[in-house]
Amino acid sequence: MKTRDLALMALFIVLITVGTFIRIPLPLCPVNLQPFFVILAGMLLGGKRGAFSVAGYVALGLAGVPVFTSGGGIGYVLQPTFGFMLGYIIAAFIIGSVSSAGKPSVLRFTISGLCGLVAVYGVGLMYYWCISKYYLQSDIGVWTMLVNCFFLPLPKDIASCVLAAILGKRLLPVVRSTQVKVTVEGNKND
Repeated sequence: MKTRDLALMALFIVLITVGTFIRIPLPLCPVNLQPFFVILAGMLLGGKRGAFSVAGYVALGLAGVPVFTSGGGIGYVLQPTFGFMLGYIIAAFIIGSVSSAGKPSVLRFTISGLCGLVAVYGVGLMYYWCISKYYLQSDIGVWTMLVNCFFLPLPKDIASCVLAAILGKRLLPVVRSTQVKVTVEGNKND
């Protein structure tokens, strides 16, 4: 990998982390910008690099850095919401693969984001139910889980897809043309 790719991946690890803590209070379902930056990482970095960025974010959290909404550490694997983190990794790969499969457009980027949401919700809901049912021994109902973990956040995640598609279309040429230039200026008195 090139230095430029590593720098962009590190940038998105930071953006996803910061987005986790930028909260927009809405009734019933508060919104943070974490999904937005995950979607944007897939669109701008492509499937593999986008997935590596999200995986880097998840690895930081599992290593104990408090980058998740409720902290960090390896114990987070036993939280019901950890499945959504795994879904984000898969989603970034899908989004990057679909969005780079043809000519960049807002429609293609939006469709790729929606395809990624299928992975996020599919993996996230299955993991949530399994951890709640078998590890936490909770009698969570499927309907309650769907309302709280799917129906309430879905509109804001669709809005994140559309916003990321519009922004991604505009930023893609900039990201593709970015060159990391390192110059060393010597002392003129030497």
